[in-house]
Amino acid sequence: MLRKLDLRGSLPSPAQLRRLLPRAALDVDAAMDAVRPVCDDVRDRGDAAVLDAGERFDGVRPATVRVAPDALTDALAGLDTAVRDALEEAIRRTRLVHRAQRRDPVTIEVAPGTRVTERWIAVERVGLYVPGGRVAYPSSVVMNVVPAQEAGVDSLALASPPQAEFGGLPHPTVLAACALLGVDEVYAVGGAQAIAMFAHGTSGCPAVDVVTGPGNIYVTAAKRLLRGLVGVDAEAGPTEVAILADDTADPAYVAADLVGQAEHDPMAACLLVTPSVELLDAVEVELGKQVPATRHRERVEAALAGQGAAAVVDDVDAGLTVVNAWAAEHLEIQTADPAAVAARVRNAGAVFVGPWAPVSLGDYLAGSNHVLPTGGTARYSGGLAVSAFQRQVHVVECDRDALTEVASRIAALGGAEDLIAHVDAVEVRVR
Repeated sequence: MLRKLDLRGSLPSPAQLRRLLPRAALDVDAAMDAVRPVCDDVRDRGDAAVLDAGERFDGVRPATVRVAPDALTDALAGLDTAVRDALEEAIRRTRLVHRAQRRDPVTIEVAPGTRVTERWIAVERVGLYVPGGRVAYPSSVVMNVVPAQEAGVDSLALASPPQAEFGGLPHPTVLAACALLGVDEVYAVGGAQAIAMFAHGTSGCPAVDVVTGPGNIYVTAAKRLLRGLVGVDAEAGPTEVAILADDTADPAYVAADLVGQAEHDPMAACLLVTPSVELLDAVEVELGKQVPATRHRERVEAALAGQGAAAVVDDVDAGLTVVNAWAAEHLEIQTADPAAVAARVRNAGAVFVGPWAPVSLGDYLAGSNHVLPTGGTARYSGGLAVSAFQRQVHVVECDRDALTEVASRIAALGGAEDLIAHVDAVEVRVR
């Protein structure tokens, strides 16, 4: 079921490994050509263009783009009590983790009389995107809203695709999660048109400063197209998991975690890296049992056949080299002494340590954020955090004596760059 790669012996370079190991091919540039006219239409015609795009792409036309407050109240009232309890606990845990990310101002005296204070200031307004499609994602409401709230953002707007079966509203569990979090500005808008609505603003939805949240390739393309007009988080592609496991791992757990990730999307990527051929054989047996029994069998089979692979390596050290090169969105460590191995991981969106920390825990109730970098971008970016909704500002203070002290050095550097007016702006003060 998994494509086998024998990487024993001399390992390829990290760049070669990234080309060798499977991932779904995404042509975001081509998708940009498709979303550009949609985004331009939203810029030019506003809400009418948003509604037209929803009718075209989602098969339903809501009466208005904004969800009425009563719909949020009704969704929360009708929420299953077990789901509500789980969401409330997810909110509590996620808030604990993200509250700890907030930074206090720091003042550094660089010389007597000269101080630089570093402040982190929240943006004024954000647009949060929660995907729809095959399933509902109330957990993504939590993962977007909580860090924005903890960052101190005053104005939050959330968009999620309209659903024909719910009368043109987003999924009720998404609306209920919004109500639990106190978010009352919700839009029944999906896809590229949602990103364009946030970026350009319409009569019904004022423009935002930052857009975050996962989505399909068209959402990703719209973010890339509109980056600069608004700030955006990392580009999110199809989900992925890498599992580094040795002969101490339970093959049933490994197989279950591969199936769980493949359940998301036929384009999901699932990679097992192991020095144990015996474990690999046992995982294959487990997959043979678990895949036919899973609810979304066709989706899982498509993902495992398309982007599923098992790489056999000489030892755990070599396995670390492989997973660091692949830079997975989710990385599980199921080895002897997993904490020590996890401490050596350099590239991953999130690391799950040991047999009792599956990706599913992180998706819902670990408190960590599940909006994570995909497609190898974990080599240089991280998951959604409070910092995505803030910007760093340096506040500079200096007295006359301190400026006089450095005037000659400013003159030297300004002269070297032939920016004499820079020098004069100091000289006029200290002569």
